[in-house]
Amino acid sequence: MADVLDMAAVAALVGDPARANILCALLDGRGYAAGELAYAAHVSPQTASGHLAKLAQAKLITSTPAGRHRYFHLAGPHVAAMLESIMAVVATAPPRCKPPRIPDDMRAARMCYDHLAGRLGVALADTLQARGFVEFGNDGGVVTNAGDMFFSELGIDIAAARNGRRAFCRPCIDWSERKPHLAGAVGAALARHLFDLDWIARVRDKRVVTLTPKGRLALVRTFGV
Repeated sequence: MADVLDMAAVAALVGDPARANILCALLDGRGYAAGELAYAAHVSPQTASGHLAKLAQAKLITSTPAGRHRYFHLAGPHVAAMLESIMAVVATAPPRCKPPRIPDDMRAARMCYDHLAGRLGVALADTLQARGFVEFGNDGGVVTNAGDMFFSELGIDIAAARNGRRAFCRPCIDWSERKPHLAGAVGAALARHLFDLDWIARVRDKRVVTLTPKGRLALVRTFGV
């Protein structure tokens, strides 16, 4: 019974529109100041402070000081996975009102906390599965021996990803495409590496990711995407 009450309490926190906007703003994996989150939530700074305190108390977000400011982040990939799962349910559930149109740039490529989502993320996952580098199941995912070689040749330290504390490899249902993209430590390592190679770039103040000119060619050559 206590677990049910705790679940209801978390659901109530996420169910508030202002807090939902704050959490969604943090889904791109970056830290934001309270004033920025107030703007994202369409509330006053004072109201935002109250929401942030409740989210922090529930351990859904954390904060770190940086000079005169304090920057807020999601508490971890488990919170991001919860939010993406809710979005996936919303995408298929009967809407209470006309569902909002998903912007083309958000649908094309975006960050899902620290890994790639949207059509790009799904296409990468499809390629990795088709080539036998990654296998997804109902209870998670694995990187095959061929996948180990592929990631290592690409320049990703697969051993470091495997030895981390978080889930190594798992599918994450993409709420706009309704197919899995690659999450876990491997998904995060792949996204970081593509940023480091300058194949993809962030769009300021958005979760959106764009392909660079050399990234367009490299992704076709490497992934057939």
